[in-house]
Amino acid sequence: MKDEGYIKFDCTWIEQELPDKQIANKLNVWRQKLYNQELIGVYADGIGYGNISCRLPDDTFLISGTATGNIKQLTDVHYTRVTSFNIVNNSLTCKGPIKASSESLTHAIIYKTLPEVNAVVHIHHHDLWRKLLNKVATTSPKVAYGTPEMALEISRLLKSANAIDKKILVMAGHEDGLIAYGENLGEAANNLLRHPELLPSGRHSGSGPH
Repeated sequence: MKDEGYIKFDCTWIEQELPDKQIANKLNVWRQKLYNQELIGVYADGIGYGNISCRLPDDTFLISGTATGNIKQLTDVHYTRVTSFNIVNNSLTCKGPIKASSESLTHAIIYKTLPEVNAVVHIHHHDLWRKLLNKVATTSPKVAYGTPEMALEISRLLKSANAIDKKILVMAGHEDGLIAYGENLGEAANNLLRHPELLPSGRHSGSGPH
């Protein structure tokens, strides 16, 4: 899907300085670990992939901004706060120095469906994607990323025993794409990092976009 990395929802962006800089710094610690292992990054065609978020005390969430996958080290200007969203209308509102990631509705539906989840990561890794495809909760290959259909598909899958147990989703229609979630950033990231395929010798070899 060569249109990956582009925002498909109606984004109301209120540009302002980020008030949650300390939380952005915590996000950045884990984002850097994922970036260093090429689980967040950019493909040769210039399309970036991967994002990370965490729930805030007021039930909004902080997420890395759109088109940040190609940036080696993020700062607080690369994060934004999603304050509201509407799956049916395919829209969201974010406040910060940057627009929200193209995957923001996917993160939003996880937070809405699972109140115990406080962190979500989206990475790309070809070998792990192939290994887990249809072995853990897997979205329909007909459902495109960044769409209301994907959000609804994920909402359905999150209620399955497999998704509750493994806390990992495979995006069949989003080549190489995986999502993990947990009660905190460490749990969400380590649900993926614990797999041997994610050691340096097993880095993704796929050529899919985003």
